[in-house]
Amino acid sequence: MVKPFDQYDGIESVVSGYTGGHVPNPTYKEVCTNTTGHYEAVQITYDPTVFPYEKILQIFWQQIDPTDAGGQFGDRGDSYKTAIFYHDDEQKEIAEQSKRNLEESGKFKASIATEIIQASEFYPAEEYHQDYYKKNATHYELYHVGSGRKGFIDKHWSDHK
Repeated sequence: MVKPFDQYDGIESVVSGYTGGHVPNPTYKEVCTNTTGHYEAVQITYDPTVFPYEKILQIFWQQIDPTDAGGQFGDRGDSYKTAIFYHDDEQKEIAEQSKRNLEESGKFKASIATEIIQASEFYPAEEYHQDYYKKNATHYELYHVGSGRKGFIDKHWSDHK
């Protein structure tokens, strides 16, 4: 989820990490056991005067299968479920409206499974996870295609930018 946001003016940083769980400072190995309650997530720091929250949500929706309640593409389990983590009432309201708009658009036959959850402690992932798409470009692209993500995005969001 770093690459789609990393290219825009107004996005100051995108940090890979974990949130929503009950174990302080978890490791990737711990999170993958699906016993810590964490989601794999990104924390985006942005300038809302240059890049509004609504645009972040638009890009997010266009990177996922919002109807998949069991993970994403080749990544299965609770830590891979999609969610939007809001930091205040305004973000919550905007996220909920965005989800309603997607649901009502008829773009997907199934219900939108992505949850909207109040943000909790965010723990940055290990260094080797940061900017993974740059550090492991070939593997990243092979997985992007092989997992079905690219095909799904092309099919459902052929107009995405």
